[in-house]
Amino acid sequence: MSAYLAISGHEDHDVRPSSANSHRSLRQRSSRGRKEVGVIGQASWLSSVINLVNTIIGAGVLAMPLALSRMGIILGIFVILWAGATAGFGLYLQTRCARYLERGSASFFALSQITYPNAAVIFDAAIAIKCFGVGVSYLIIIGDLMPGVVEGFSENAASVSFLVDRHFWVTGFMLIVIPLSFLRRLDSLKYTSVIALISISYLVILVVAHFIKGDTMQNRGPIRVARWDSAVATLSSFPVIVFAYTCHQNMFSILNEIGNNSHFRTTSVVVASIGLAASIYILVAITGYLSFGNSVLGNIVSMYSPSISSTIAKAAIVVMVMFSYPLQVHPCRASVDAVIKWRPIKRSESPGSSPSRLVSLLPGAKTGSQTRGDGIGETRFAAITTAIIVLSYIVAMTVSSLEKVLAYVGSTGSTSISFILPGLFYYKISSPDSPHHQRLMKEDDDEQEDTADDDENLLGGGLKGGLWRKKLLRRASLALAIYGGVVMVTCLVTNTLFVVATH
Repeated sequence: MSAYLAISGHEDHDVRPSSANSHRSLRQRSSRGRKEVGVIGQASWLSSVINLVNTIIGAGVLAMPLALSRMGIILGIFVILWAGATAGFGLYLQTRCARYLERGSASFFALSQITYPNAAVIFDAAIAIKCFGVGVSYLIIIGDLMPGVVEGFSENAASVSFLVDRHFWVTGFMLIVIPLSFLRRLDSLKYTSVIALISISYLVILVVAHFIKGDTMQNRGPIRVARWDSAVATLSSFPVIVFAYTCHQNMFSILNEIGNNSHFRTTSVVVASIGLAASIYILVAITGYLSFGNSVLGNIVSMYSPSISSTIAKAAIVVMVMFSYPLQVHPCRASVDAVIKWRPIKRSESPGSSPSRLVSLLPGAKTGSQTRGDGIGETRFAAITTAIIVLSYIVAMTVSSLEKVLAYVGSTGSTSISFILPGLFYYKISSPDSPHHQRLMKEDDDEQEDTADDDENLLGGGLKGGLWRKKLLRRASLALAIYGGVVMVTCLVTNTLFVVATH
């Protein structure tokens, strides 16, 4: 990706003028020969953070106090921070991988085509199934909560049968999310994401307010600070925290659409999003746990005495998951499209030999057709979106719980897109023997010829320091992929023994 520090004519005021000028010229040079494809360069930094945070934070925030009760405060906070750091590193590797692709065409499919082409269909199928399952679970949550919300506002609601019928509410809210699901650009969902974040803010305020008020102390159980409940209980809560940061399915769309795609800007999006999510998780976990102690349940909102405020909290959860549904349809649609388009690559057409079908993925390559950044035609776009919506609606109407299925889908899909794929992709594509890496390094060398002094001041080191950092980053990416494999096995074993076995 080209590096630059200006967007829409506005400069960063904390950068020296000489550095800003050098980075503007760097952007101009690095843009030569690189086509920009897809709908790109229009999203602001703030909208990128808002959409990413909304993708991260879901109903899982309500289970954080329970995780703390099982792990203890010290270990629980450490695991929350560790999970955020590893998830953030996966997002950072995605920003690095996107530099090897055309501006606006970054995706898991595009990367797999130049790294592990014959496994691309497996990667995208896993992402599609994971996002579809999460989307269905959101609809199920709506159907489960809305009858209680109506009864909380009106005691006579039960006399009207359809108002307490989950099928009625699933159908009603589908009419709201359908037009949102047909939006092509993730940036178009920034306003609904703001509403969802307001709902999350209300939930956080409710938990903190009850803690400050102290109206739950009479039912509070004992508090664990430095010791855990047991190894079994700790392992059962570990997947909840790890999967609470899953947002990597939308990261490439954010990178494609953000206006200023400099290294600083994209990294700051990751840091701000993960930092905000971790802060909310820790705040809710601590205040919620200290309110109820070891008596806390998986959904802390359900533990508060019936009142208007708790009813509004349930409604806030409904609003939050409703506006999060389109954020799952977006990557699901892209992955389904990739699965449909995928064709096996023969040995003679390996990525290293630069086959014509992969030329469009390489920076500076000429192409005669649209790339996947905006390659879904209107008919195909409408057909895939309609299929996802209809199937998710049918499943939500006929199934009341997806806990068993989501336990395994989350263990495989979430760990793959959060840790394994970013780690493997970067490790493979950044290999010194990779033609894509050599091409990128040549462009970087050309850019550094006239800006060596500024780069040394900005990055705190010269060429040797840069090479050392790249080697370290490559090894860390492999470590992340291995870590993802360990997490996957741990979560699968945990789900088999402690989740599915209890049903």
